[in-house]
Amino acid sequence: MSKQIRGVDVKNGETVDRALKRLKTKLDSEGILEEIRRRRSHESTIDRKIRKARTAPKRNKLRWKFQSESQSKAAKAAAE
Repeated sequence: MSKQIRGVDVKNGETVDRALKRLKTKLDSEGILEEIRRRRSHESTIDRKIRKARTAPKRNKLRWKFQSESQSKAAKAAAE
């Protein structure tokens, strides 16, 4: 498992606050902030199951989206 450093480059004339907001948005979209919050304290088995059940629809929706895109590309390639 390779570790990548997450970051943003401060653009010319951009305030540090704006760059920090972009960084937080990027980390939040990747789920890193939620994982950090979760790892701060012990999570019981029941809490873990509840969290997994709560996020399952989102994971399945993303999985279906990417599977259907790849399937449609494969079908187009086979038709040609």
